[in-house]
Amino acid sequence: MHPLDDLAGKHVVFLSWRDTRNPEGGGAERYLEKVAGGLAALGCRVTILCAAHAAAPPDETVDGVHYVRRGSKITVYLRGMLALATRRLGRVDLVVDVQNGLPFFSRLVTRAPVVVLVHHVHREQWGVLFGPLMARVGWWIERRFAPWLYRRCQYVAVSRATRAELAELGVDPRRVAVVHNGTDRVVRVDETKAPEPTIAVVGRLVPHKQVEHAVDAVVALRAEHPGIHLEVVGNGWLGGEPPRVRRRARRDLVTFHGHVEEHTKHEVYARSWLLALPSIKEGWGLVIGEAAMHATPTVAYSSAGGTRESVRADVTGLLVDDQDGLTAAIDRLVRDHDLRARLGTAALAMSHSYTWEHAQESFGVVVLAALEGRVIDAQDPDEGA
Repeated sequence: MHPLDDLAGKHVVFLSWRDTRNPEGGGAERYLEKVAGGLAALGCRVTILCAAHAAAPPDETVDGVHYVRRGSKITVYLRGMLALATRRLGRVDLVVDVQNGLPFFSRLVTRAPVVVLVHHVHREQWGVLFGPLMARVGWWIERRFAPWLYRRCQYVAVSRATRAELAELGVDPRRVAVVHNGTDRVVRVDETKAPEPTIAVVGRLVPHKQVEHAVDAVVALRAEHPGIHLEVVGNGWLGGEPPRVRRRARRDLVTFHGHVEEHTKHEVYARSWLLALPSIKEGWGLVIGEAAMHATPTVAYSSAGGTRESVRADVTGLLVDDQDGLTAAIDRLVRDHDLRARLGTAALAMSHSYTWEHAQESFGVVVLAALEGRVIDAQDPDEGA
């Protein structure tokens, strides 16, 4: 008998502002899809309620997971609360409240156990994305109200860095289990490393991803490395970010691919000498593992949090403190072929260490414990809790 067989037949509802088919979806939504699919494979009835968008129908079932898309990126929170309060989703055994800055306040409208899933704390992002008033309100909810509202709930964080950040907000770390991201199986492509220094940036073109830091680094290094080139994969947000970034770039130095198919994205990873990840905050950084599958090391900001775990400093990539450090690290890797090769080899090996199958089982352990009224303490399920 499988230890998670007791999950069969249970109805687990995920409340998330986005899903993977949403044009604004990213790594957090990929995690959502994977752990939800893992529960469905164990026999759970799984529902994801998220915001509606033009890229997918209001209702559909994919790989055993039922998607209910209602409201906008703002009103989806109210729609989620109403769906629980009015029992429109039927009997619910457990709710996974995906807190991307704001929670769904599910604890107010259901008696079912609630698991709070947090990728990272948004302390720095509130002021970047919103005006002063909205930033203060949002940060107060995340910093004060949410920890109080969910004080008796089980939390899941995707990294120890996020668990530490939650503890700083007053969340009992004994209630926070860490379930790391997995890495997808390698996508085989025919590309090999480009003959000239090629840097990749993969992700949404939104302010807190700070793509312009990579653009500025390439511009600063063009005299020392005349063939250097930056390839940017990803779409913008609210229509304003791509033009702002493009104004800082030269066409001979930067290529903006926009949204691409998976195969094309992996071709970019494969021909790139390194991945630059200048984000303000990353709960983990799925793109790090994706690049690593092609022996492509990463340069990222240590202060982003989860990067301190998804990148092993000076082993699978380089961690830096500021924009000058980013430029210097890119310069160092471009110059030093042996270092770049060593880091890339180690990154490839590390990419096999984190599997979605392990993440799914670990998440299932947390869900089963919550259904039974138990709490998984601060020890990682990944480490045998």
